Amino acid sequence: MGNLPFLFSFFLFALIVSRKHGTERNASATLVNGGKCRIGAIVDLSSRIGKEEILAMHMAIEEFNSLSNQNFSLIIRDSRSDPNLAALAAKDLISVQQVHALIGRQTWEMASVVAEVGNENQIPVLALANEIPKWATEKFKFLVQASPSQLNQMRAIVGIISSWDWHLVNVIYEDRDFSTTGVFPYLVHALKDVGAEVSDFVGLSQFDSNLFSKELEKLRRGSCRIFVVHMSFKLAVRLFEIANKMGMMGKDYVWITTDSFTSLAHSFNVSINHVLQGVVGVKSYFPESNPPYHEFYLRFCQRFRSKHLEEDNNEPGIFAIQAYDAVTTAAMAMSEIQEKGNHLLDKIKLTDFQGLGGKIQFKDRKLYPADTYQIINVVGRSYRELGFWSDKLGFSRELRENSSSSSSMKDLGEVFWPGGSSITPRGWVVPTDANSLRIGVPSSSMFKQYVHVVEDPMGNNLTFKGLAIDLFKEILNYLPLPHDFYHFNGTYDDLVQAIYLKKYDAAIGDIAMTTKRVEHAEFTHPYSEAGLVMIVPTKKDTSNKALLFTKPFTVTMWILIAVVTAYNGFVVWFIERNHCPEHEGSMFDQAGAMLCSSFTTLFTLHGNRLHSNLSRMAMVAWLFMALVITQTYTANLASMLIIQKFEATISNIETLQKINASVGVGRGTFVKGYLEEVLDFPAESVKNYTTPNDLVDALRNQEIAAAFLEVPFAKLFLARFCKEFMISGPTYVVGGFGFAFPRGSPLLRDVNKALLKVFETGEYRKLEDSMLAKEKCEDRDAKDESSSLSTNSFFLLFVLSGGVSTIALTFYTINAHKSCVQHNAIWRLMLAVTKRWRNHSRGFSRRVSDVPETDPKNFPDATNLQIQVLKTVR
Repeated sequence: MGNLPFLFSFFLFALIVSRKHGTERNASATLVNGGKCRIGAIVDLSSRIGKEEILAMHMAIEEFNSLSNQNFSLIIRDSRSDPNLAALAAKDLISVQQVHALIGRQTWEMASVVAEVGNENQIPVLALANEIPKWATEKFKFLVQASPSQLNQMRAIVGIISSWDWHLVNVIYEDRDFSTTGVFPYLVHALKDVGAEVSDFVGLSQFDSNLFSKELEKLRRGSCRIFVVHMSFKLAVRLFEIANKMGMMGKDYVWITTDSFTSLAHSFNVSINHVLQGVVGVKSYFPESNPPYHEFYLRFCQRFRSKHLEEDNNEPGIFAIQAYDAVTTAAMAMSEIQEKGNHLLDKIKLTDFQGLGGKIQFKDRKLYPADTYQIINVVGRSYRELGFWSDKLGFSRELRENSSSSSSMKDLGEVFWPGGSSITPRGWVVPTDANSLRIGVPSSSMFKQYVHVVEDPMGNNLTFKGLAIDLFKEILNYLPLPHDFYHFNGTYDDLVQAIYLKKYDAAIGDIAMTTKRVEHAEFTHPYSEAGLVMIVPTKKDTSNKALLFTKPFTVTMWILIAVVTAYNGFVVWFIERNHCPEHEGSMFDQAGAMLCSSFTTLFTLHGNRLHSNLSRMAMVAWLFMALVITQTYTANLASMLIIQKFEATISNIETLQKINASVGVGRGTFVKGYLEEVLDFPAESVKNYTTPNDLVDALRNQEIAAAFLEVPFAKLFLARFCKEFMISGPTYVVGGFGFAFPRGSPLLRDVNKALLKVFETGEYRKLEDSMLAKEKCEDRDAKDESSSLSTNSFFLLFVLSGGVSTIALTFYTINAHKSCVQHNAIWRLMLAVTKRWRNHSRGFSRRVSDVPETDPKNFPDATNLQIQVLKTVR
């Protein structure tokens, strides 16, 4: 380091002396026959990249000279990663060595000073920097970007992040290099497309080692555990070593490295791999199956091994490939023309050939951007090649035409994360400084059943109650988070704005999800029904009630009552027909008497007039059924007469708008804006109310004709005032209630998972049912729907009555048959006895002659006849 000022002064003196020669040098001078075409290269000889580039450039010159019979030479200068030395080297190569083209890399800081020197001397500069800004190509007309743009790798990184549903990342970069900071707008835009964002940008410098520990400690104390590292190799290795000592390379951490570091993964030694366990990297891709690359690979490994014994790996990387193709590009252009300067630049811009790294073709002096990257995972002593990401296919295991692809990295297979775990980290943790989450709670809710902030009489403590608070506490059973509630006295839009400004870490309550609010915050899944309904007063139903007496029973019930009654009446009539004079006569008279007896029995008891126990048994079952049915009918009919049916006073919003009626909404909600902007209500007709009672009074006093409430609020409102008001018209689809979080909050994903668990276990349903049960009001509609009783309610009674009657009829038929047979035998016996007594006794004959003629018609049955004869005999 002590010789550095001397060397700098020497180079500066040499440049001043040769400046006149350099400025007077004709850019279009013609090479003398047999002269050499010189290509200058500026590299860092101490780095692995520089070692690969030098060897690859020499191999390119040698191969080109052997194939084209040319005599090109390559002149190398060491930049030592110092932009000032790079500028001096460029001037020396142009003024002293008289090179015709310059090749340089790595950072934009060095490429820019070399480009400025080349532009002054009209010498094409093929820069191998990762990224060159658009303004630089406009300013430096002789600057050519000879390495493909790596902007697409930001989309590959975002693809990895979105695959695991992470929403917040930290970015650590090298703050002196434009090639790092210039790509961040693309990263931020790509993250926004998948609903993620950057939590912190942390710039680190190689000249301030103390800054590494300070910044990493800040990140360690934060909640975000996803880190994207976009740094040069040496600086990134230092970062990972310090992070490892601080315990940040273990479980729950995710580290993603970009191409500038990962493309040297083939050169990692065992000590570096030990620190990088679990790191996922995006690595530049180049086709390794091409025969030219295979030949290059074998020769490169052999020569690199012999020159660099200190290196553990001899394989070439993307930087060697790009250096090889850059030298080939310059040599091909120079071989086709004799005059340099503008003519050489034009020829370079027309380059079109297949290089080792792919198609070499320029547009606006830039190679076409890279669109394919390899995804690797550092495991063990080396790394695993998980698959690829391409702009067209997304993630795939192989780059073939028929290979399957996916938008998620999960399909590439298992990933081993830091700490040796195959379980995907959730991407965030509770901050290690134990700061509680600041939870904003609205204090202006119209329905206190959802959220209610209660202040004690002394004004010192606040109590937070309501369904939203209880639901959040249920979530905490699955996701314990330290938190503090803070009441917010303002509109719901202002509360969401406070979330956007990160005054709170979250907001819970009856916060409706609207388009305007979603622009400033992210919401959980809705925990309530979505919709907006119109509440209107009711009026009595004046429809025709002429057939109200039939409503207590269904039609089927009435038919079954008639059938069972007629059947029971027939059974009793059949059994009692011989004992009742009114049952005599024609068939028409007997049928009328039977039906009359059937229905009068329901209202008048005839037990003392029945002569048979069988008919009495049937009558008892029949009367029991009739008693139950008549009492039930009376009660149900009385209930229908007491309960009044109602209908809506207004059926739709068109009627409201036609009569220019006023409507009411809750103060501070989005409903007022929705009515005015979507449903076209005039602003002066929409009135705000603070409490449900205020809304009820306005409806009763006809100050407003209707009220508009979200569906969850409408449930509560009608549960309390169900007899006076009802829902009318359609339900307008709007967002339900949800909890709000800042955009990109890492908590959101896990809160949603916990919320779904609360739903699936039925805990939320219990909370909601308990809330509604506290609102005391008789539910009129439920009774109306089930007021008409069906046969199901009396099935056993009908079976009992009909069954008993059938049994009685069966026994009567059997007894009647037996009695008929017995009557005929006794009748013949009595005739014989009577005739014998006449022949033997005259006195007895007189007594017998007083007896009427023994005609069978005079005796209803054999038993009575027998009794009569026995009495006569006595």
